[in-house]
Amino acid sequence: MPGLLLDTLNGKPADRTPLWLMRQAGRYLPEYRALRAEKGGFLAMAYDSEAACEITLQPIDRFGFDGAILFSDILIVPHALGQHLEFMAGEGPKLSPPLVDAVLADLTPDPTRYDPIYETVRLCRKRLPDGVTMLGFAGSPWTVATYMVAGEGSRDQHAARAMAYADPGKLDAILDRIVSETITYLSGQIGAGAEAVQLFDSWAGSLAPDEFERLVIAPNAAITAALRERHPETPIIGFPKGAGEKLPAYARETGVDAVGVDETLDPEWAARELPAGMPVQGNLDPLLLLAGSDRLEQRVRTILEAFAGRPHVFNLGHGIDRRTPIAHVERLISTVRAFEG
Repeated sequence: MPGLLLDTLNGKPADRTPLWLMRQAGRYLPEYRALRAEKGGFLAMAYDSEAACEITLQPIDRFGFDGAILFSDILIVPHALGQHLEFMAGEGPKLSPPLVDAVLADLTPDPTRYDPIYETVRLCRKRLPDGVTMLGFAGSPWTVATYMVAGEGSRDQHAARAMAYADPGKLDAILDRIVSETITYLSGQIGAGAEAVQLFDSWAGSLAPDEFERLVIAPNAAITAALRERHPETPIIGFPKGAGEKLPAYARETGVDAVGVDETLDPEWAARELPAGMPVQGNLDPLLLLAGSDRLEQRVRTILEAFAGRPHVFNLGHGIDRRTPIAHVERLISTVRAFEG
């Protein structure tokens, strides 16, 4: 049974707007926090297929979302490529050695690190209620490269952006390897049961237009083309956060089936400028969901009205804030599901 979300991603008309939230399986849920206290760190849970499946299903059990997003992390790919990965309390992820100094070819890949992720997908697909779409994902090459080059996250992606100018050949080699690895990784997720996949380019907004074309659009287009050849029935959602006015070019040139819209964009502008008939996803500000208030319902209706003329998946403009009250999520869901366009 395909389900409302999958039908919408395939451009089919629907009697209501499907809904899921980025990072919906995570720290805002008390059941997640309880399991993490029992199991240990984030990475240990991501590689524990039973635990990861339980976390993936927690928001489905509680809220009845139309899609279940795999509980994992975009840095599984660099970990499989041979960088050491750990999540430091209060500091975020650390990768070593950073590729600003090291050479990717000197690392020792371990593709078996994907196996527990595939098993999580298989377990979740078996346990999901009928009609709920299983979503896989990976980080887009530029965003993954920023972590691999710097060895950590950064506010302005300085190390990778500097490499793009000073040593473009080295960065291109890193991106090419990530592209190849991401094709393999997402193909494995689809083979395990993912019904749609999303490419997260969280740092796409840090690039100038020429670099956006070369470092965001071109790598994502290569992944999309390869996946379409292997899995022509599987929709691909592209989410280049911060793309701004470059989003329509991304939507046209990458070949993705649906495009995510972040909270900084006017939904009426996006509805007007994106390719006609292309499914869109978004774009409520996660901080408005955190704050609640009457403005939450007003903004939800504004978004739904703006995208009423095309296939639309309601979502946030980025991941849900870990401080978000459960009651605000419940209010969001009831507002979306009560809407009549």
